[in-house]
Amino acid sequence: MNLFTIPVPSPSSLWTTVRSGGAFNVAASFAALWAFVKVLRMLRWRVKTTQLLGPPRTSLIYGVSRDLASSHDRAAMYERWATEYGVVYMIPSVLGQTNVVLCDPKAIAHFYARETWTYVKTPTTLAFLESSIGKGLLWSHGETHRRQRKALTPAFSNAAIRKLTSVFYDSAYKAKGKWDNVIESSKDDDAVIEVQSWMNHISLDTVGIAGFSHDFGSLDGKRVGVAEAFDTIGSNQPSAVDKAVFLLASVFPIILKIPNKRQNLFTKLGITMEQISNELLIRSRREKDVDMSQGGEENSLIGLLIKSEGQDAELYMSAEEVVAQMKVLLLAGYETTSTSLTWALIELSRHPDVQTRLREELLAFGPDPTYDQLKAHLPYLDAVVHETLRLHPPVPESTRLAAEDDVIPLSEPVRTVSGNMTDSISITKGTLFTISMETINRSSAIWGPHAKEFKPDRWLTEEGISGKAKEVQGHRHLLTFVDGPRTCLGKDFAVIEFKNFVFEMRDGPDTPVETVRGVLPRPRVVGEDGTGVPLRIRRYE
Repeated sequence: MNLFTIPVPSPSSLWTTVRSGGAFNVAASFAALWAFVKVLRMLRWRVKTTQLLGPPRTSLIYGVSRDLASSHDRAAMYERWATEYGVVYMIPSVLGQTNVVLCDPKAIAHFYARETWTYVKTPTTLAFLESSIGKGLLWSHGETHRRQRKALTPAFSNAAIRKLTSVFYDSAYKAKGKWDNVIESSKDDDAVIEVQSWMNHISLDTVGIAGFSHDFGSLDGKRVGVAEAFDTIGSNQPSAVDKAVFLLASVFPIILKIPNKRQNLFTKLGITMEQISNELLIRSRREKDVDMSQGGEENSLIGLLIKSEGQDAELYMSAEEVVAQMKVLLLAGYETTSTSLTWALIELSRHPDVQTRLREELLAFGPDPTYDQLKAHLPYLDAVVHETLRLHPPVPESTRLAAEDDVIPLSEPVRTVSGNMTDSISITKGTLFTISMETINRSSAIWGPHAKEFKPDRWLTEEGISGKAKEVQGHRHLLTFVDGPRTCLGKDFAVIEFKNFVFEMRDGPDTPVETVRGVLPRPRVVGEDGTGVPLRIRRYE
Protein backbone atom coordinates (compact mmCIF):
# COMPACT_ATOMS: atom_id res chain seq x y z
CA MET A 1 0.00 0.00 0.00
CA ASN A 2 1.24 3.50 -0.85
CA LEU A 3 2.21 5.27 2.37
CA PHE A 4 0.35 8.42 1.29
CA THR A 5 -2.85 6.72 0.16
CA ILE A 6 -5.34 6.73 3.02
CA PRO A 7 -8.10 4.09 2.88
CA VAL A 8 -11.55 5.52 3.57
CA PRO A 9 -13.99 3.19 5.38
CA SER A 10 -17.29 2.52 3.60
CA PRO A 11 -20.55 3.77 5.21
CA SER A 12 -21.69 0.16 5.81
CA SER A 13 -18.51 -0.71 7.72
CA LEU A 14 -18.83 2.43 9.83
CA TRP A 15 -22.45 1.53 10.66
CA THR A 16 -21.39 -1.99 11.60
CA THR A 17 -18.78 -0.51 13.93
CA VAL A 18 -21.35 1.78 15.54
CA ARG A 19 -23.81 -1.07 16.12
CA SER A 20 -21.26 -3.52 17.50
CA GLY A 21 -19.41 -1.09 19.77
CA GLY A 22 -20.34 1.49 22.31
CA ALA A 23 -20.17 5.22 21.83
CA PHE A 24 -16.81 5.37 23.59
CA ASN A 25 -15.29 2.81 21.22
CA VAL A 26 -16.66 4.68 18.20
CA ALA A 27 -15.26 7.97 19.47
CA ALA A 28 -11.92 6.35 20.20
CA SER A 29 -11.86 4.82 16.71
CA PHE A 30 -12.50 8.14 15.04
CA ALA A 31 -9.88 9.82 17.23
CA ALA A 32 -7.36 7.16 16.26
CA LEU A 33 -8.26 7.54 12.58
CA TRP A 34 -7.90 11.33 12.83
CA ALA A 35 -4.49 10.98 14.49
CA PHE A 36 -3.42 8.42 11.88
CA VAL A 37 -4.40 10.75 9.03
CA LYS A 38 -2.55 13.66 10.67
CA VAL A 39 0.59 11.58 11.08
CA LEU A 40 0.51 10.46 7.44
CA ARG A 41 0.02 14.03 6.26
CA MET A 42 2.92 15.18 8.40
CA LEU A 43 5.14 12.43 6.99
CA ARG A 44 4.15 13.35 3.45
CA TRP A 45 4.81 17.03 4.15
CA ARG A 46 8.27 16.31 5.57
CA VAL A 47 9.18 14.06 2.63
CA LYS A 48 7.88 16.25 -0.21
CA THR A 49 8.37 19.81 1.13
CA THR A 50 11.83 21.39 1.02
CA GLN A 51 12.90 21.72 4.64
CA LEU A 52 14.27 25.21 5.22
CA LEU A 53 16.19 26.94 7.99
CA GLY A 54 14.44 29.27 10.41
CA PRO A 55 14.28 30.57 13.98
CA PRO A 56 13.84 28.10 16.86
CA ARG A 57 10.51 27.94 18.64
CA THR A 58 10.31 30.05 21.79
CA SER A 59 7.13 28.37 23.02
CA LEU A 60 6.11 24.72 22.93
CA ILE A 61 2.50 25.71 22.23
CA TYR A 62 2.82 28.86 20.11
CA GLY A 63 6.15 28.45 18.33
CA VAL A 64 7.16 32.04 17.54
CA SER A 65 3.58 33.19 16.84
CA ARG A 66 3.14 34.79 20.26
CA ASP A 67 6.39 36.74 19.81
CA LEU A 68 5.09 38.08 16.50
CA ALA A 69 1.67 38.87 17.94
CA SER A 70 3.14 40.89 20.81
CA SER A 71 5.80 42.66 18.73
CA HIS A 72 5.52 46.38 17.95
CA ASP A 73 7.43 45.80 14.71
CA ARG A 74 6.65 42.43 13.12
CA ALA A 75 8.19 43.56 9.83
CA ALA A 76 11.58 44.02 11.50
CA MET A 77 11.40 40.48 12.92
CA TYR A 78 10.66 38.98 9.51
CA GLU A 79 13.45 41.03 7.92
CA ARG A 80 15.97 40.00 10.59
CA TRP A 81 15.14 36.33 10.03
CA ALA A 82 15.46 36.79 6.24
CA THR A 83 18.94 38.21 6.77
CA GLU A 84 19.90 35.29 9.00
CA TYR A 85 18.23 32.34 7.24
CA GLY A 86 17.69 33.43 3.63
CA VAL A 87 14.96 35.04 1.52
CA VAL A 88 12.67 32.05 2.12
CA TYR A 89 12.58 30.36 5.51
CA MET A 90 10.34 28.43 7.91
CA ILE A 91 8.98 29.57 11.26
CA PRO A 92 7.45 27.30 13.94
CA SER A 93 3.82 28.18 14.59
CA VAL A 94 0.95 27.05 16.83
CA LEU A 95 0.83 23.43 18.06
CA GLY A 96 3.53 22.14 15.76
CA GLN A 97 2.45 23.94 12.58
CA THR A 98 5.09 25.45 10.31
CA ASN A 99 4.78 28.54 8.10
CA VAL A 100 6.93 29.22 5.05
CA VAL A 101 7.78 32.94 4.94
CA LEU A 102 8.44 34.44 1.50
CA CYS A 103 10.73 37.50 1.36
CA ASP A 104 11.90 36.95 -2.23
CA PRO A 105 10.37 39.04 -5.07
CA LYS A 106 10.51 36.18 -7.60
CA ALA A 107 8.88 33.71 -5.20
CA ILE A 108 6.20 36.26 -4.30
CA ALA A 109 5.45 36.98 -7.98
CA HIS A 110 4.99 33.23 -8.55
CA PHE A 111 2.75 33.05 -5.47
CA TYR A 112 0.44 35.90 -6.48
CA ALA A 113 0.16 34.63 -10.05
CA ARG A 114 -1.57 31.58 -8.56
CA GLU A 115 -3.44 33.19 -5.68
CA THR A 116 -7.12 32.19 -5.15
CA TRP A 117 -6.38 28.98 -7.10
CA THR A 118 -3.21 27.26 -5.83
CA TYR A 119 -2.88 29.48 -2.76
CA VAL A 120 -6.09 30.09 -0.84
CA LYS A 121 -7.20 31.56 2.46
CA THR A 122 -6.92 29.35 5.53
CA PRO A 123 -10.01 27.72 7.11
CA THR A 124 -9.68 30.09 10.08
CA THR A 125 -9.65 33.17 7.86
CA LEU A 126 -12.61 31.87 5.84
CA ALA A 127 -14.61 31.14 8.99
CA PHE A 128 -13.91 34.61 10.37
CA LEU A 129 -14.74 36.38 7.10
CA GLU A 130 -17.94 34.40 6.56
CA SER A 131 -19.23 35.15 10.06
CA SER A 132 -18.44 38.88 9.98
CA ILE A 133 -18.48 40.01 6.33
CA GLY A 134 -20.01 37.22 4.28
CA LYS A 135 -19.08 35.37 1.10
CA GLY A 136 -17.86 38.36 -0.88
CA LEU A 137 -14.59 39.16 -2.64
CA LEU A 138 -12.49 38.79 0.51
CA TRP A 139 -13.93 35.32 1.19
CA SER A 140 -14.16 33.84 -2.30
CA HIS A 141 -11.46 32.04 -4.27
CA GLY A 142 -10.97 30.34 -7.63
CA GLU A 143 -13.77 30.67 -10.18
CA THR A 144 -16.13 32.35 -7.69
CA HIS A 145 -13.55 35.06 -6.99
CA ARG A 146 -12.95 35.58 -10.72
CA ARG A 147 -16.68 35.95 -11.40
CA GLN A 148 -17.27 38.37 -8.53
CA ARG A 149 -14.22 40.46 -9.36
CA LYS A 150 -15.13 40.65 -13.05
CA ALA A 151 -18.67 41.78 -12.18
CA LEU A 152 -17.35 44.72 -10.15
CA THR A 153 -14.32 45.70 -12.26
CA PRO A 154 -16.13 48.39 -14.34
CA ALA A 155 -16.87 50.34 -11.13
CA PHE A 156 -13.11 50.77 -10.56
CA SER A 157 -12.06 51.71 -14.09
CA ASN A 158 -10.34 55.05 -14.71
CA ALA A 159 -13.46 56.27 -16.54
CA ALA A 160 -15.73 55.42 -13.59
CA ILE A 161 -13.42 57.01 -11.01
CA ARG A 162 -13.00 60.10 -13.20
CA LYS A 163 -16.76 60.72 -12.87
CA LEU A 164 -16.46 60.62 -9.07
CA THR A 165 -13.94 63.47 -8.80
CA SER A 166 -16.55 65.91 -7.47
CA VAL A 167 -17.60 63.40 -4.78
CA PHE A 168 -14.04 63.11 -3.49
CA TYR A 169 -13.62 66.88 -3.39
CA ASP A 170 -16.97 67.47 -1.69
CA SER A 171 -16.02 65.38 1.35
CA ALA A 172 -12.66 67.15 1.62
CA TYR A 173 -14.36 70.57 1.27
CA LYS A 174 -16.69 69.73 4.15
CA ALA A 175 -13.81 68.73 6.44
CA LYS A 176 -11.91 71.87 5.47
CA GLY A 177 -14.90 74.04 6.38
CA LYS A 178 -15.32 72.33 9.75
CA TRP A 179 -11.63 72.77 10.56
CA ASP A 180 -11.80 76.46 9.64
CA ASN A 181 -14.65 76.86 12.11
CA VAL A 182 -12.73 75.05 14.86
CA ILE A 183 -9.65 77.26 14.34
CA GLU A 184 -11.78 80.41 14.18
CA SER A 185 -13.46 79.58 17.49
CA SER A 186 -10.14 78.94 19.26
CA LYS A 187 -8.36 81.63 21.25
CA ASP A 188 -5.16 81.15 19.27
CA ASP A 189 -4.52 80.82 15.56
CA ASP A 190 -4.39 77.05 15.79
CA ALA A 191 -6.31 74.11 17.22
CA VAL A 192 -5.63 70.52 18.21
CA ILE A 193 -7.75 68.13 16.17
CA GLU A 194 -7.97 64.35 16.51
CA VAL A 195 -7.46 63.74 12.79
CA GLN A 196 -8.09 59.99 12.60
CA SER A 197 -11.77 60.41 13.46
CA TRP A 198 -12.03 63.10 10.77
CA MET A 199 -10.39 60.82 8.22
CA ASN A 200 -12.98 58.20 9.19
CA HIS A 201 -15.78 60.67 8.47
CA ILE A 202 -14.28 61.67 5.11
CA SER A 203 -13.83 58.03 4.08
CA LEU A 204 -17.29 56.88 5.13
CA ASP A 205 -19.15 59.74 3.43
CA THR A 206 -17.04 59.32 0.30
CA VAL A 207 -17.59 55.58 -0.05
CA GLY A 208 -21.29 56.04 0.70
CA ILE A 209 -21.86 58.57 -2.08
CA ALA A 210 -19.35 57.16 -4.58
CA GLY A 211 -20.31 53.53 -4.15
CA PHE A 212 -23.94 53.51 -3.08
CA SER A 213 -25.38 56.97 -3.91
CA HIS A 214 -25.99 57.50 -0.19
CA ASP A 215 -24.72 60.29 2.05
CA PHE A 216 -24.10 58.96 5.54
CA GLY A 217 -23.72 62.54 6.75
CA SER A 218 -21.00 61.73 9.29
CA LEU A 219 -19.15 64.95 8.37
CA ASP A 220 -22.34 66.84 9.25
CA GLY A 221 -22.39 65.28 12.71
CA LYS A 222 -24.96 62.55 12.10
CA ARG A 223 -24.65 59.41 14.19
CA VAL A 224 -23.95 56.50 11.88
CA GLY A 225 -24.34 52.98 13.24
CA VAL A 226 -21.70 51.45 11.00
CA ALA A 227 -19.14 54.12 11.97
CA GLU A 228 -19.84 53.55 15.65
CA ALA A 229 -19.35 49.80 15.17
CA PHE A 230 -15.98 50.38 13.47
CA ASP A 231 -14.91 52.84 16.17
CA THR A 232 -15.91 50.50 19.00
CA ILE A 233 -13.54 47.84 17.68
CA GLY A 234 -10.71 50.39 17.60
CA SER A 235 -11.49 51.52 21.14
CA ASN A 236 -11.39 47.96 22.53
CA GLN A 237 -7.92 46.56 22.01
CA PRO A 238 -7.56 42.74 22.10
CA SER A 239 -6.61 41.33 25.49
CA ALA A 240 -3.97 38.66 26.07
CA VAL A 241 -6.79 36.09 26.15
CA ASP A 242 -8.18 37.37 22.81
CA LYS A 243 -4.74 37.01 21.23
CA ALA A 244 -4.30 33.48 22.60
CA VAL A 245 -7.75 32.44 21.35
CA PHE A 246 -7.01 33.82 17.89
CA LEU A 247 -3.68 31.97 17.72
CA LEU A 248 -5.26 28.67 18.77
CA ALA A 249 -8.06 29.23 16.25
CA SER A 250 -5.45 28.89 13.49
CA VAL A 251 -5.45 25.17 14.34
CA PHE A 252 -9.04 24.82 15.55
CA PRO A 253 -11.25 27.29 13.62
CA ILE A 254 -14.29 26.17 15.61
CA ILE A 255 -12.90 28.20 18.53
CA LEU A 256 -14.11 31.31 16.70
CA LYS A 257 -17.67 30.20 17.40
CA ILE A 258 -17.11 30.56 21.13
CA PRO A 259 -18.44 34.00 22.12
CA ASN A 260 -15.98 36.52 23.50
CA LYS A 261 -16.00 40.29 23.71
CA ARG A 262 -13.92 41.00 20.63
CA GLN A 263 -15.63 38.36 18.50
CA ASN A 264 -18.97 39.83 19.54
CA LEU A 265 -17.83 43.26 18.35
CA PHE A 266 -17.02 41.88 14.91
CA THR A 267 -20.35 40.05 14.81
CA LYS A 268 -22.13 43.31 15.67
CA LEU A 269 -20.17 45.09 12.93
CA GLY A 270 -21.23 42.43 10.42
CA ILE A 271 -24.89 42.74 11.43
CA THR A 272 -24.76 46.55 11.24
CA MET A 273 -23.13 46.50 7.79
CA GLU A 274 -25.69 43.97 6.57
CA GLN A 275 -28.59 46.13 7.78
CA ILE A 276 -27.33 49.26 6.03
CA SER A 277 -26.49 47.26 2.89
CA ASN A 278 -29.99 45.83 2.70
CA GLU A 279 -31.52 49.26 3.29
CA LEU A 280 -29.45 50.79 0.50
CA LEU A 281 -30.32 47.98 -1.91
CA ILE A 282 -34.03 48.20 -1.15
CA ARG A 283 -33.99 51.98 -1.58
CA SER A 284 -32.10 51.77 -4.88
CA ARG A 285 -34.48 49.18 -6.30
CA ARG A 286 -37.59 51.00 -5.09
CA GLU A 287 -36.62 54.47 -6.23
CA LYS A 288 -35.01 53.15 -9.38
CA ASP A 289 -31.95 55.33 -8.79
CA VAL A 290 -30.15 53.16 -11.29
CA ASP A 291 -31.95 52.75 -14.60
CA MET A 292 -30.10 49.84 -16.14
CA SER A 293 -32.19 49.97 -19.32
CA GLN A 294 -30.70 53.36 -20.23
CA GLY A 295 -27.23 52.43 -19.09
CA GLY A 296 -26.52 55.87 -17.65
CA GLU A 297 -25.30 54.47 -14.33
CA GLU A 298 -24.38 51.02 -15.55
CA ASN A 299 -20.85 51.19 -14.20
CA SER A 300 -21.69 52.55 -10.77
CA LEU A 301 -21.12 50.09 -7.95
CA ILE A 302 -24.74 49.96 -6.82
CA GLY A 303 -25.82 49.65 -10.46
CA LEU A 304 -23.52 46.72 -11.15
CA LEU A 305 -24.67 44.93 -8.01
CA ILE A 306 -28.34 45.31 -8.91
CA LYS A 307 -27.61 44.27 -12.48
CA SER A 308 -25.84 41.10 -11.27
CA GLU A 309 -28.96 40.01 -9.36
CA GLY A 310 -30.84 39.30 -12.59
CA GLN A 311 -31.20 35.60 -13.30
CA ASP A 312 -30.09 36.20 -16.91
CA ALA A 313 -27.04 38.24 -15.86
CA GLU A 314 -23.80 37.04 -17.43
CA LEU A 315 -22.02 37.42 -14.08
CA TYR A 316 -24.89 36.48 -11.78
CA MET A 317 -24.54 36.95 -8.03
CA SER A 318 -26.97 35.67 -5.43
CA ALA A 319 -28.66 38.07 -2.99
CA GLU A 320 -26.26 36.82 -0.30
CA GLU A 321 -23.25 37.60 -2.50
CA VAL A 322 -24.55 41.07 -3.39
CA VAL A 323 -24.94 42.03 0.28
CA ALA A 324 -21.50 40.55 1.01
CA GLN A 325 -19.92 42.73 -1.72
CA MET A 326 -21.48 45.83 -0.18
CA LYS A 327 -20.10 44.88 3.24
CA VAL A 328 -16.65 44.28 1.76
CA LEU A 329 -16.64 47.63 -0.02
CA LEU A 330 -17.88 49.48 3.06
CA LEU A 331 -15.09 47.87 5.06
CA ALA A 332 -12.37 48.43 2.45
CA GLY A 333 -13.45 51.97 1.60
CA TYR A 334 -13.68 53.01 5.23
CA GLU A 335 -10.66 51.28 6.75
CA THR A 336 -8.01 51.53 4.03
CA THR A 337 -8.69 55.12 3.00
CA SER A 338 -8.99 56.55 6.51
CA THR A 339 -5.90 54.70 7.74
CA SER A 340 -3.81 55.82 4.75
CA LEU A 341 -4.93 59.45 5.07
CA THR A 342 -4.08 59.45 8.78
CA TRP A 343 -0.59 58.09 8.10
CA ALA A 344 -0.11 60.70 5.37
CA LEU A 345 -0.88 63.51 7.83
CA ILE A 346 1.42 61.97 10.43
CA GLU A 347 4.32 61.79 7.96
CA LEU A 348 3.70 65.34 6.73
CA SER A 349 3.68 66.54 10.35
CA ARG A 350 6.93 64.71 11.05
CA HIS A 351 8.56 66.13 7.92
CA PRO A 352 7.74 69.86 7.59
CA ASP A 353 10.11 70.19 4.62
CA VAL A 354 8.08 67.62 2.68
CA GLN A 355 4.85 69.34 3.74
CA THR A 356 6.14 72.72 2.52
CA ARG A 357 7.30 71.33 -0.82
CA LEU A 358 3.99 69.56 -1.40
CA ARG A 359 2.02 72.70 -0.55
CA GLU A 360 4.13 74.73 -2.97
CA GLU A 361 3.42 72.26 -5.78
CA LEU A 362 -0.32 72.30 -5.09
CA LEU A 363 -0.56 76.10 -4.77
CA ALA A 364 1.52 76.62 -7.91
CA PHE A 365 -0.86 74.40 -9.86
CA GLY A 366 -3.77 76.67 -8.95
CA PRO A 367 -7.38 75.42 -8.99
CA ASP A 368 -8.33 71.94 -7.90
CA PRO A 369 -7.00 69.56 -10.56
CA THR A 370 -9.16 67.21 -12.55
CA TYR A 371 -8.57 63.46 -12.30
CA ASP A 372 -6.35 63.46 -15.40
CA GLN A 373 -4.40 66.52 -14.27
CA LEU A 374 -3.84 64.95 -10.87
CA LYS A 375 -2.31 61.89 -12.47
CA ALA A 376 -0.15 63.80 -14.97
CA HIS A 377 0.87 67.14 -13.43
CA LEU A 378 1.40 66.66 -9.69
CA PRO A 379 4.44 64.39 -9.39
CA TYR A 380 5.32 65.30 -5.80
CA LEU A 381 1.79 64.60 -4.56
CA ASP A 382 2.00 61.23 -6.29
CA ALA A 383 5.38 60.62 -4.63
CA VAL A 384 4.09 61.53 -1.14
CA VAL A 385 1.05 59.27 -1.50
CA HIS A 386 3.09 56.30 -2.72
CA GLU A 387 5.77 56.75 -0.09
CA THR A 388 3.06 56.75 2.59
CA LEU A 389 1.58 53.55 1.19
CA ARG A 390 5.04 51.96 0.91
CA LEU A 391 5.83 52.48 4.58
CA HIS A 392 2.29 51.93 5.86
CA PRO A 393 0.35 49.36 3.80
CA PRO A 394 -3.23 49.12 5.16
CA VAL A 395 -3.00 45.31 5.11
CA PRO A 396 0.51 44.56 6.40
CA GLU A 397 0.54 40.76 6.23
CA SER A 398 -1.17 37.82 4.55
CA THR A 399 -1.33 34.08 5.31
CA ARG A 400 -2.35 31.50 2.71
CA LEU A 401 -2.66 27.72 2.38
CA ALA A 402 -1.38 25.67 -0.55
CA ALA A 403 -4.34 23.89 -2.17
CA GLU A 404 -2.02 21.68 -4.25
CA ASP A 405 1.64 20.75 -4.61
CA ASP A 406 3.87 23.32 -6.29
CA VAL A 407 7.49 24.29 -6.98
CA ILE A 408 8.37 27.93 -6.24
CA PRO A 409 11.37 29.52 -8.03
CA LEU A 410 13.73 31.84 -6.14
CA SER A 411 15.78 34.82 -7.31
CA GLU A 412 18.70 33.70 -5.17
CA PRO A 413 19.58 30.32 -3.63
CA VAL A 414 18.89 29.48 0.01
CA ARG A 415 20.38 26.84 2.27
CA THR A 416 18.19 23.93 3.34
CA VAL A 417 18.24 22.12 6.68
CA SER A 418 20.45 19.44 5.13
CA GLY A 419 23.04 22.09 4.18
CA ASN A 420 22.39 22.03 0.43
CA MET A 421 21.77 25.17 -1.63
CA THR A 422 18.63 25.37 -3.78
CA ASP A 423 17.17 27.95 -6.18
CA SER A 424 13.62 26.61 -5.87
CA ILE A 425 11.52 25.01 -3.16
CA SER A 426 9.06 22.14 -3.41
CA ILE A 427 5.92 22.56 -1.34
CA THR A 428 3.09 20.19 -0.51
CA LYS A 429 -0.65 20.68 -0.41
CA GLY A 430 -1.56 21.97 3.04
CA THR A 431 1.60 24.07 3.50
CA LEU A 432 1.02 27.43 5.21
CA PHE A 433 2.58 30.60 3.79
CA THR A 434 3.14 34.06 5.21
CA ILE A 435 3.92 37.16 3.16
CA SER A 436 4.58 40.41 5.01
CA MET A 437 3.84 43.30 2.64
CA GLU A 438 5.27 45.65 5.25
CA THR A 439 8.56 43.72 5.33
CA ILE A 440 8.95 43.71 1.54
CA ASN A 441 8.03 47.40 1.26
CA ARG A 442 10.58 48.36 3.95
CA SER A 443 13.33 45.84 3.28
CA SER A 444 16.82 47.33 3.13
CA ALA A 445 17.89 44.46 0.88
CA ILE A 446 15.18 45.44 -1.62
CA TRP A 447 14.79 49.23 -1.23
CA GLY A 448 18.31 50.17 -0.18
CA PRO A 449 19.87 51.66 2.97
CA HIS A 450 17.19 54.35 3.39
CA ALA A 451 14.30 51.89 3.08
CA LYS A 452 12.77 52.74 6.45
CA GLU A 453 12.91 56.51 5.96
CA PHE A 454 10.11 58.66 4.55
CA LYS A 455 11.69 59.89 1.30
CA PRO A 456 9.17 60.80 -1.42
CA ASP A 457 12.03 61.83 -3.71
CA ARG A 458 12.75 58.15 -4.39
CA TRP A 459 9.67 58.13 -6.67
CA LEU A 460 10.78 61.08 -8.80
CA THR A 461 13.80 59.59 -10.58
CA GLU A 462 14.52 56.30 -12.27
CA GLU A 463 17.51 55.82 -9.97
CA GLY A 464 15.33 56.29 -6.88
CA ILE A 465 13.97 52.77 -7.15
CA SER A 466 16.77 50.25 -6.65
CA GLY A 467 17.31 47.24 -8.90
CA LYS A 468 15.98 44.76 -6.37
CA ALA A 469 12.83 46.84 -5.78
CA LYS A 470 12.12 46.75 -9.52
CA GLU A 471 11.77 42.97 -9.21
CA VAL A 472 8.70 43.38 -6.98
CA GLN A 473 5.84 42.79 -9.39
CA GLY A 474 3.16 44.92 -7.75
CA HIS A 475 1.79 48.23 -9.01
CA ARG A 476 4.70 50.70 -8.72
CA HIS A 477 6.71 47.81 -7.21
CA LEU A 478 4.62 47.84 -4.03
CA LEU A 479 2.88 44.87 -2.45
CA THR A 480 0.47 47.43 -0.97
CA PHE A 481 -1.47 47.15 -4.23
CA VAL A 482 -2.13 43.43 -4.31
CA ASP A 483 -5.76 44.30 -5.12
CA GLY A 484 -4.92 46.92 -7.73
CA PRO A 485 -3.76 50.56 -7.80
CA ARG A 486 -7.15 52.01 -6.80
CA THR A 487 -7.31 50.37 -3.37
CA CYS A 488 -7.69 53.66 -1.47
CA LEU A 489 -10.22 55.67 -3.44
CA GLY A 490 -10.13 59.42 -2.97
CA LYS A 491 -6.94 59.69 -0.95
CA ASP A 492 -5.19 61.98 -3.47
CA PHE A 493 -8.11 64.42 -3.61
CA ALA A 494 -8.35 64.69 0.18
CA VAL A 495 -4.62 65.42 0.49
CA ILE A 496 -5.00 68.21 -2.11
CA GLU A 497 -7.52 70.04 0.08
CA PHE A 498 -5.21 69.80 3.09
CA LYS A 499 -2.85 72.25 1.34
CA ASN A 500 -4.65 75.10 3.10
CA PHE A 501 -3.47 73.94 6.53
CA VAL A 502 -0.16 73.51 8.33
CA PHE A 503 0.06 70.30 10.36
CA GLU A 504 2.29 69.58 13.33
CA MET A 505 2.50 66.77 15.86
CA ARG A 506 0.83 68.15 18.99
CA ASP A 507 3.80 67.26 21.22
CA GLY A 508 6.58 67.90 18.72
CA PRO A 509 8.03 66.11 15.66
CA ASP A 510 9.50 63.26 17.70
CA THR A 511 6.15 62.23 19.19
CA PRO A 512 6.10 58.41 19.25
CA VAL A 513 3.39 56.69 17.19
CA GLU A 514 2.45 53.03 17.63
CA THR A 515 0.25 50.63 15.68
CA VAL A 516 -2.86 49.21 17.33
CA ARG A 517 -5.69 46.98 16.20
CA GLY A 518 -8.85 48.34 14.67
CA VAL A 519 -10.49 46.17 12.06
CA LEU A 520 -7.12 46.72 10.35
CA PRO A 521 -3.96 47.99 12.06
CA ARG A 522 -4.20 51.72 12.79
CA PRO A 523 -1.77 54.39 14.02
CA ARG A 524 -2.11 55.88 17.48
CA VAL A 525 -0.05 58.47 19.31
CA VAL A 526 1.45 56.70 22.32
CA GLY A 527 -0.56 57.46 25.44
CA GLU A 528 -3.81 58.28 23.63
CA ASP A 529 -7.03 56.32 24.02
CA GLY A 530 -8.50 54.18 21.24
CA THR A 531 -6.89 55.22 17.96
CA GLY A 532 -6.27 58.86 18.83
CA VAL A 533 -3.95 60.93 16.62
CA PRO A 534 -4.10 64.57 17.82
CA LEU A 535 -2.40 67.07 15.48
CA ARG A 536 -2.00 70.79 15.85
CA ILE A 537 -3.29 72.58 12.77
CA ARG A 538 -3.43 76.19 11.62
CA ARG A 539 -4.36 77.94 8.42
CA TYR A 540 -1.63 78.48 5.88
CA GLU A 541 -1.07 82.19 5.37
